[in-house]
Amino acid sequence: MESVEDAAPGGAVRRAGLAIAADGSYAARLTLGANEPSHEEDGAGAAWFPERWTLHGPEPYAVPLPLDQPEEPDAEVLPLADGRVLIHRRVADRQAFSLLYPTGPVTGELPLGAVECAELTLLPPSPDGTRAYALAPGEHGATVWLVAGGAFGPEPVATVRGRCTGGVWLDGTGRLLALDRELDGVVKAVAVDLERGGEVSPLLQIAEGSNDRLLLADADSGLLLIRSDAPGHDRLGWGVLGSARPVRFPQCLRPADRTVTPFAVQPGQTLMPESCAVALRIDGPAGTWVGTWRPSGRELHQQAAPEGWLAGTGLWSRDGVLQLPYATGTMPCGVARLEAPRDVPQDVSPDVRTELTTEPPQPEAAGGNGSAPRATRLVHKPVPLQQAPLTGRTAAG
Repeated sequence: MESVEDAAPGGAVRRAGLAIAADGSYAARLTLGANEPSHEEDGAGAAWFPERWTLHGPEPYAVPLPLDQPEEPDAEVLPLADGRVLIHRRVADRQAFSLLYPTGPVTGELPLGAVECAELTLLPPSPDGTRAYALAPGEHGATVWLVAGGAFGPEPVATVRGRCTGGVWLDGTGRLLALDRELDGVVKAVAVDLERGGEVSPLLQIAEGSNDRLLLADADSGLLLIRSDAPGHDRLGWGVLGSARPVRFPQCLRPADRTVTPFAVQPGQTLMPESCAVALRIDGPAGTWVGTWRPSGRELHQQAAPEGWLAGTGLWSRDGVLQLPYATGTMPCGVARLEAPRDVPQDVSPDVRTELTTEPPQPEAAGGNGSAPRATRLVHKPVPLQQAPLTGRTAAG
């Protein structure tokens, strides 16, 4: 399960209100007490507390995890595969982390430590389900912190030159992390190898001066969802990790007067990226609804969202059923299920193509002190990790 994110002005991304574990077992969010003034958009005067959703049973259910003091509305939560919930709190210039878990009628809390910095954001749930990472900007670059799952509390595991945002996992083990890095006013997605001291390699370089961001990736199929201005203006497109085929920017993903943001990719489509169903949040003058699309088709299917949908969140089953979490006054924890319509296979030649080539890059040194490679059109993929020697790096053609 990929991270759940929304588009923000300038092509940046921000986390949506519900975080779903990579395996779809649990979810977590901050919510308001039943008797609190939930109509207040800024949460002023409301008692916020974490809530864990169990999604892997026959019916979803929520478990509140309140402590003695209410949480601040800017706290972040993230579920682990064992059912514990990581919470990140900002305390002055410190970023504190704890694990929360239900213990009978009360909530247990295990403090993990803190990071001394003014700003830090949790990254999407790690695919291994046991670790959690965060991204902190710094004077000379961004630092990736392991904040849960380590041996001695929070520890830095990688430093990347430039201003970094986003965060997308490229593999199924939590080793390869993609970040959108801004250098000299241009944004390019890069891959960070957390098991090789934070070694950085180019990932997306569609055109020399284009801003190329990675929104979602599926480790099974290699499908990438990309936002780039390489076609001349900001467009949503797709490509395949490690492939020399062109990035495509389908016209159907650019409906007039609407913003389209992908939030989930169907798993289990091994080596079949064109067959993956993609779920999209669609925002327009009439509100917010759901879209589904496959690279093999030319049609964006649009469906009404369930009442109370936690917009921009959801996950696919392997057989193509989209599960959308929602909460209403009568159903505080629910999941609606939608089957993606099937497309008639068509010629997938897009209205806009941007060529990519695959070349072995010269990775930057760990810590971001090396020089950038010269290649300007590049999608790079190491061999699958279960086959990869830990002493070398291979480019897939």
